[in-house]
Amino acid sequence: MGSLSPIHWLIVIVVILLVFGPSRLAGVGKGLGEGIRSFKKGINEDPADDEKDDKAAEAAKEPKLVEKKPSEPSDEMKPGEGTKSSV
Repeated sequence: MGSLSPIHWLIVIVVILLVFGPSRLAGVGKGLGEGIRSFKKGINEDPADDEKDDKAAEAAKEPKLVEKKPSEPSDEMKPGEGTKSSV
């Protein structure tokens, strides 16, 4: 009772086809194939390239300091206006 026979697999495939449809399954298959291809490519790449990528990623993560100019009060609102004080 542990394994599925070929007829069981056929039934599972037919149900999946009915639920998702052939066009959606084609897209899923394409995405899965691209993912496997990129995984294999990543495994076969030179480790020196990974170190360069890691350094570039770390540099991108570092926050950059932005110099801000002090804000000037606008003509519309003067100091003390816009706040209610209980007198």
